Amino acid sequence: MSTLARAAPSPEDIAARILRGEERALARLLSALEDAEPWSGAALRMLRKDTSSQGFSHCIGVTGPPGSGKSTLVDKLIGAYRARGERVAVLAVDPSSPFTGGAILGDRIRMQGPPGGARAGDPGVFIRSLASRGRLGGLSRASAQASRAMEAAGYGVVIVETVGIGQSEVDIARLADSVVLVSMPGSGDDIQTIKAGVMEIGDIFAVNKADREGADRAVREIRSMLEVAASLAAGRAPSTSPDTLIGHHAFAPLPRAREAAKDLPPGDHVPPVLKTVAETGEGVSELVAALDARWAKLKVSGELEARRRGGAMAEARALLQDRVLVELEALEGGLEEELAGEIVRGEREAAEAADLLFDSIRKRGGT
Repeated sequence: MSTLARAAPSPEDIAARILRGEERALARLLSALEDAEPWSGAALRMLRKDTSSQGFSHCIGVTGPPGSGKSTLVDKLIGAYRARGERVAVLAVDPSSPFTGGAILGDRIRMQGPPGGARAGDPGVFIRSLASRGRLGGLSRASAQASRAMEAAGYGVVIVETVGIGQSEVDIARLADSVVLVSMPGSGDDIQTIKAGVMEIGDIFAVNKADREGADRAVREIRSMLEVAASLAAGRAPSTSPDTLIGHHAFAPLPRAREAAKDLPPGDHVPPVLKTVAETGEGVSELVAALDARWAKLKVSGELEARRRGGAMAEARALLQDRVLVELEALEGGLEEELAGEIVRGEREAAEAADLLFDSIRKRGGT
């Protein structure tokens, strides 16, 4: 039976069942959030209202190019956190199936721990795949809400692994408290990352598969780039060519960040660059220690609240964009297609067409 065919549950009942530790209720809520079912928002609101969980969970984003070993590294992180008694939730954002629209469960399969799927029987681990459903940026529409649901359900660590689409994968920086950017030596991805991509969103850099040739060189290149960027932020280095990341305006820090950075000693604000071998677990303890240090600093400095506030604004804007697109598709009379024809014939400019479409959406909404 499809989700749409089921009767909508009571939001109060779903929230209460999740607080009692019922994983099926949590899974039901996550599915409803993905499908934007009307009752899901109320259930999430009640769940969070009945807990004091805000700021309780460390949300860790794991991103990087395909093949860098993100899922295997996440599995090792799960083991490390479970060894010290933490409850761990994982949201694996997978590519969407072209046939069903659901998530292709490759990442979830790779996170089952040792042979035999030990994670599947561990009540302290909850792993959920979310379908990207064609959304750019590496996350799904429901990722932020799902993360908050996990936090409210009492998971102390929430790990979000992105699709792995490469340089455009930056939405995770708006969701996660800490972002681990995973790369590997010898694939060319380290150079691409340095040149123009996700370099600016990483809080911790992991050069995975470090038992391969070229790992030390990759670490040196990334660290060198970060040091130059930090010097630029502190006003110690001139901007370079606009074709490189550190010379691009998008990397230039805000004035307040520049002011704060200039008084720091060189190297104090350069993100850690670590070597890991996820297959064997080498370097995972150092990665966890770096994440712990960052989490402690976030809470003490007040940056945690500021980061989450910024993420909430970005989420609201993204949802607003989705609503605008829905309204646009609902316009009657084929106005959008008609205007497109006028643009092609040179009878109207795209900016004029956008104004007309916006006015039509406002009129339709009665504003």
